[in-house]
Amino acid sequence: MKQRKEYAMENRMIQQRMERFKTFGQTLKGAKVYFRQDWQVFYFDLQGKMFGMMSDQANEETIITLKNLPAKNEELREMYQGIVIPGYYTNKNHWNSIKLVSEELNDQAIEQLIEISYRLVYQKLTKKQQAELM
Repeated sequence: MKQRKEYAMENRMIQQRMERFKTFGQTLKGAKVYFRQDWQVFYFDLQGKMFGMMSDQANEETIITLKNLPAKNEELREMYQGIVIPGYYTNKNHWNSIKLVSEELNDQAIEQLIEISYRLVYQKLTKKQQAELM
């Protein structure tokens, strides 16, 4: 059983990861990351479309949910069993949720997945919306 000190250290690490991913999301052209009150999550937004969402509390249940191609989602779930799971409250084919308590998927890998999710949503924008981002 974990002691309080271990939980505090773990939660600080998760909080640092959360801050890093929010900051990274905001560096993507036209993207906004903000707290969405009605869902109680950090919402990764591109032109009104979601490309990710993340828990608002740092604890062992904290997840980030990102879009990817269905085949890649299956591959990630097999490679990182128990860490990458079908998307929480999303279409299970197109979205995965990643538990941030584990560092098996490192920060750079998750940033790459954030960028892939962003690109997939960007590709679905109208030509006019895409042009506004240039």
